[in-house]
Amino acid sequence: MSIPFELPTEDRASSPYTGYTRAHWEAVADGLLWAAWRWGTPGCALLDLPGRPSRSGVRSDGLEGFARTFLAAAFRVAGAGGEDPHDWLGRYARGLASGTRTPGRDDAESWPLILDHDVQGQPMVESASVALGLRLTAPWLWKNLDSAVQDRVEEWLRGALRHVPAPNNWYLFPYTVAGFLESVGWGDAETGAARERALELMEGWYRGGGWYADGDGRAFDHYNGWALHLYPVLDAHLGGDTAALARYGGRLRAHLDGFGSMFGADGAPLHYGRSLTYRFAASSAVGLGALTGHTPLAPGASRRLVSGSLRYFMDRGALSDEGLLSLGWFGPHGATLQPYSGPASPYWASKAFVSLLAPADHVLWTATEERAPVEEADRVLALTAPGLLVQSTREDGIVRLHNHGSDHVRPHEGESAAEDDPHYGRQAYSTRTGPTAGENAADNHLSVEVGGRGSVRRRIHPLGAGQGEGWGWAASWHRPVFTGGAPMVPGLRVESVTVARGPYELRVHRVLGAPPGARLTHTGWATGPEEPLVSALHGLHGWLPGTETVRAPQGTAFVPWAELPRLSGEAGGTSVHVCVAVLAGEPVNVSPAEAVTAVEAGDGGVEVVWAADAARTRISFDPVTVTHAQGAAGPDA
Repeated sequence: MSIPFELPTEDRASSPYTGYTRAHWEAVADGLLWAAWRWGTPGCALLDLPGRPSRSGVRSDGLEGFARTFLAAAFRVAGAGGEDPHDWLGRYARGLASGTRTPGRDDAESWPLILDHDVQGQPMVESASVALGLRLTAPWLWKNLDSAVQDRVEEWLRGALRHVPAPNNWYLFPYTVAGFLESVGWGDAETGAARERALELMEGWYRGGGWYADGDGRAFDHYNGWALHLYPVLDAHLGGDTAALARYGGRLRAHLDGFGSMFGADGAPLHYGRSLTYRFAASSAVGLGALTGHTPLAPGASRRLVSGSLRYFMDRGALSDEGLLSLGWFGPHGATLQPYSGPASPYWASKAFVSLLAPADHVLWTATEERAPVEEADRVLALTAPGLLVQSTREDGIVRLHNHGSDHVRPHEGESAAEDDPHYGRQAYSTRTGPTAGENAADNHLSVEVGGRGSVRRRIHPLGAGQGEGWGWAASWHRPVFTGGAPMVPGLRVESVTVARGPYELRVHRVLGAPPGARLTHTGWATGPEEPLVSALHGLHGWLPGTETVRAPQGTAFVPWAELPRLSGEAGGTSVHVCVAVLAGEPVNVSPAEAVTAVEAGDGGVEVVWAADAARTRISFDPVTVTHAQGAAGPDA
């Protein structure tokens, strides 16, 4: 699809995979800003972008437009050493003056005050982008503001320090505000307390291996990169705090050791978790790692990932004809959104422009692009802290994520709420498919049906994960929650294990405590009927013969209409169910029906023999353990 502004000529010598250079990044930033500023108010304090309003209201949405585009402009200007050929900072300086005036009859542009998250929360989110933008551009913007404007900006920002954030990454917003105020000499006990509080909470959220939970629950998603790593690492980098940079930068390095493998060969990030309309913000952690040196990735591989992600969306209709980022994935897509999504929400994609803080002579831009991890070899990577299993195949460039540890249920919330959360509750996600909408048949889902009501997967309890040479596994259990307000069945429990090997996924479920007459359905990947993708399920044990095809008329973020394979079976007491699933793209030629030559299954475990090499995988229950032996050569893990 065409991009509604001009880009430089591709450079296939230095960027053989994407053609993008640093000049392309600057051009995209400028193009996004030009398009967004067409909707600026006369005093420049609000950008009232067209589209459905968020639940926070039009004034808050306008502030969001100002703040999030300011972040892009700040990275753009700071990365150029203060050069501002389009006078972006002049617009934002005028907006700061207008937005912080005391609301009154003749002032239609004043910003809403920052209050508690459950009263008027969105301004607190935007305060972080305003503060970070000011910190990045302080020599050229803040230091030239009138002192009265500085005082008003400070007073508005301090609302973030004096009110209660949401119990998750929101605590990093007052942290970022405090960091800016301290950087310009306006720190005090209030700023120090906000920073100490955030860092203390993060210690409780850190689960190891570079992964933070987004709050006290088990939500592991893209917020790890574009929030939980971004703010503390960038703060330490900008402040020259070597001790903090070593601590938080080391965690970023560990995170990127796995996260770097989560981008497809086409540049796509995994379609998983909430706020996916932020799109190429998913690459911000990669750019930050390259900027600070806290990354296991070579500079050329880092640029391959960040530029690949940016181009992926630029080439696939993320921009409207007017050059605005739409509310969706490629183009507009309502099921991708959350209730807090407003017209300017997608501009948190601006975080990806942290890469521009690396100057033109930085190795991120001077090194030749290298292959992304997915392009190097088939990979299976077990991430034990979040309970995730990453599986990728080099030939078709697809990355798959098997979820056995991440949900979006807070510890204080009841487990019996029956809402289907497509962005967290499905068993698998990928870079080529999206989850089906909640009103359609759920993809990658095991449903226990009792009394005609199906179940959803809410709270996920990890049971372990591991890997060997060319294979890996992850396991979890959950209590099925039934739709329509039906009560939970006492004692009913589902234990699930995924074993990934090559393009195949061995999926094993043990259902315990099922009442007589219970039925099961299990679905695979949702794809469009005309896509060059194979999505298939083959039952090995515990399923009725045959696989049916189920329609999902609302489609996914990738296709307007989708279909998915489904198996059916019966359960009662304790039962074990085994199948092989496949998602593959051209030129991969796979058949799940031919993947396994033998299977033995019982209440105590499952053993399968793989057709390709007679290797054996053994899954034992009580407790869950998985071993794999290469033919007659003995176990390799």
